[in-house]
Amino acid sequence: MRSRYRLLLRPSYFSHGLRRSACRVARTGRPGSGEGLALRGFNAHDTSTFTAERQEWPMTLDPEAPESTTSPATRAATGATRRATRASVASLLGTAVEYYDFSVYGAAASLIFKDLFFPDVSSFVGTLLSLSTFGIAFVMRPVGGLFFGHLGDRAGRKATLVATLLVMGIGTTAIGLLPTYRSIGVLAPVLLVICRLLQGFALGGEQSGGLLMGIESARGERRGFFGALVQSGSGWGLLLANLVMLLVTRLPHAQLMSWGWRIPFLFSGVLIVVGLWIRRRLEESADFAQARRAGKPPKYPVVAAIRGEWVRIILVMLGLLASSVSFYVVTVYSLTYGTKTLGLPSGTMLSLVLVGTVMMIVCIPSFGVLADKIGRKRLFVVSAFGFAVVPFAWFPLLGTRSYPLMVLGFVLFFLCDTANLAAFPAFFAMAFAPKVRFSAMALGLTLGNLLGASLAPTISSLLLRATGSWVSIALYMCGASAVALVAGLLLKTRPDSQTTGERMSADLG
Repeated sequence: MRSRYRLLLRPSYFSHGLRRSACRVARTGRPGSGEGLALRGFNAHDTSTFTAERQEWPMTLDPEAPESTTSPATRAATGATRRATRASVASLLGTAVEYYDFSVYGAAASLIFKDLFFPDVSSFVGTLLSLSTFGIAFVMRPVGGLFFGHLGDRAGRKATLVATLLVMGIGTTAIGLLPTYRSIGVLAPVLLVICRLLQGFALGGEQSGGLLMGIESARGERRGFFGALVQSGSGWGLLLANLVMLLVTRLPHAQLMSWGWRIPFLFSGVLIVVGLWIRRRLEESADFAQARRAGKPPKYPVVAAIRGEWVRIILVMLGLLASSVSFYVVTVYSLTYGTKTLGLPSGTMLSLVLVGTVMMIVCIPSFGVLADKIGRKRLFVVSAFGFAVVPFAWFPLLGTRSYPLMVLGFVLFFLCDTANLAAFPAFFAMAFAPKVRFSAMALGLTLGNLLGASLAPTISSLLLRATGSWVSIALYMCGASAVALVAGLLLKTRPDSQTTGERMSADLG
């Protein structure tokens, strides 16, 4: 009897493609019993426990042990989930760096850069110029979207994301090394603008590419969650940026204006190096790989996207207005509004934004799960409606100067914001065909940010100066949200490019 077991468990038996079937003993019954036998504690993939002398594998014979069989569908789902998780975590880091850089710069533009780069103008004009350098990076985003969109649809998502992170790291680190106005005069703000343009160029491809890497690596029924997981990197970036700025602003004023303000920008270089190391180990996204197998990509994907998808691109651009306008009013302009208009300490305002960042980390993935259950479009439309209403509660609660009530206002806002940020990645991405998806998504998102986020702090500052009331800013946020709501209702998405059966075949092949 023992020799019969040895035959089935020799390594040569596996070489004929029967490794899975060798996990079961080809015998029914045992001496004195009619019960079948099964192996327990046996791993057909682990050859380290094989004993050459006895030519058999260690095993335990147990008539009660269940057979260790795994269906092809289960193996495919497990493999797809692992790949999607790796891709999403790597993309999450890039999103975190993006929001860290922009949040650090936004805080510095509101609180510090007026004195460092525009010292010879009035306080209002200096703040306006400083905020304008924040917004100018968005001008280069569409240019970066065109360049990296073409690269992403032709060369692949992975190579493009390595390039965007490298360029972004160079721009951010360079800001931390810039001389100020008192050292080189007017050349200082000129160099600052150049660095911001370089940042914006990289971010034109980073946002859409990072989101697509997570979404396209996931199975159809979980794309909302993995897109939201990537988007939750915005919360990690904001959290880290605000923690760093809170520590830096506690320095004595002379040290802060001398060298302290450089620390947050130089620290970004560390994040970039870690991100590059992780991204170089990624696999290409499943949707892009399948599109390449189906045929060559268009020679000029951007041109093909504009010709075939221009209506959807415009709707995505308008659909982004709700989050892009409201988010940058609350996280960037509020620092100026709170300190200059309400007389609140800068540390208090930064701590309020910190509450929102913690909510983003927790709530965005949770809303991603909800989006997959109730529908991404439905969640998007509901959150856009919330954006239209919540400013009329947020401003009065902030105006009370009572910390618990101000926290309540930020909680209400970030509930809408996290729901919207969770819904739109997969909702927008699945509106486009895979062969031009990077280009079309990059154009829609970058133009939306240019129209909304880049102007939001400056327009808010001008509205308050013109009217003297927060109501005008709230109406501005409400109008942008109403436009986004209509765009969301009109946007039609395509079916997933891979059905469950097709993705299963790809995973097993």
